[in-house]
Amino acid sequence: MSMVSHRREVLAGIGAAALLAGVPRRTRAADSITVLNWQGYGTDEDWAVKAFAERTGIEVIHDYFNAEAEMVTKLRTNPGAYDVVLINTARIAQVAAEGLIDPADFSAVPHASGLTPTLRDHANLTVDGKPMGVAWVWGMNALAVRQGKPKPDSFAALSDPAWAGRVAHFDDAVTAVMIGALLTGQDSANPVDLAKVGDALKAMKPGVKLIWTSEDQWNKAFAANEFDLAVYWSGAAVRSQRTYKLPLDFVVPKEGAIGWLDCLAIPATSEKKEQGQKFVDWMIDPEFYVEWATRAGAPASASETAMGRLPADDLNRRIHDLAHLSTMHLMAPLPDEQREAWNNLWQEVKAYYAA
Repeated sequence: MSMVSHRREVLAGIGAAALLAGVPRRTRAADSITVLNWQGYGTDEDWAVKAFAERTGIEVIHDYFNAEAEMVTKLRTNPGAYDVVLINTARIAQVAAEGLIDPADFSAVPHASGLTPTLRDHANLTVDGKPMGVAWVWGMNALAVRQGKPKPDSFAALSDPAWAGRVAHFDDAVTAVMIGALLTGQDSANPVDLAKVGDALKAMKPGVKLIWTSEDQWNKAFAANEFDLAVYWSGAAVRSQRTYKLPLDFVVPKEGAIGWLDCLAIPATSEKKEQGQKFVDWMIDPEFYVEWATRAGAPASASETAMGRLPADDLNRRIHDLAHLSTMHLMAPLPDEQREAWNNLWQEVKAYYAA
């Protein structure tokens, strides 16, 4: 999920968004809440919403977005329609400035006590000293390499002649520009010389065999031996190994991974805030997370308590080592003009690859 967001689009991959946004609130049962999220991204796991309903008597209805900009638009144009919303923390400042969400109330979310402090209190989540969402899950965009091949220690491997014709790049402007910034010694959140970033990305052309957009596409191409080295998501790497038995290793290079943090927030116009907070608490409950992670494969929980409940040798726990938090370059809020400049640069680079 921007990003940013492609990583989740494939979790779900599919299908048109439900059209709940246009449904008048009076048609919703008093014991139901509506959650706005990517389709297939944790909150709509059948077993999880069933367990929540059995415990609380609250039915969970979902509406979906296919891009983060669409999520913001739905919050703006459908007051009262949503009770919980998934937000990439890079978007928190924007939605908070528009008054679309309430500050988080940790007293109403008991399992918040188990959250990793650096994530619970992250600057991306905080506006005017107040947390505006409950940290939920995090992950990394770094490198995946076919087992049996040398493990690269840097994003520079993407332009190394040794990998000519064997590289898969992620079709995401934010990830690409941040990688280019790191390779040119610039601030990954605010590179001042985009021309240098573009040159670093264009230098990868000899290696680029595939520019992938979905997890399903990545898995099929890797299984067909189309590439050996790729920019990839940490949570997806777990699923590719666990579910599809693909022979890959996930590598965090010396520059550090490109990181992201998602939170759950309560829309300011919700009329069922207490029920929504109960659902948020269930989503950060270690019981939910361990089941999600071991059943389907999930991003890392923002709850260190939940991560600690996974078996010590669990793949998800090993890949999402908390030590990576200290070197991770978390995606930051982007002003519209900066986002546009990054998107334009990435389009230029992709055209160069195709030429």
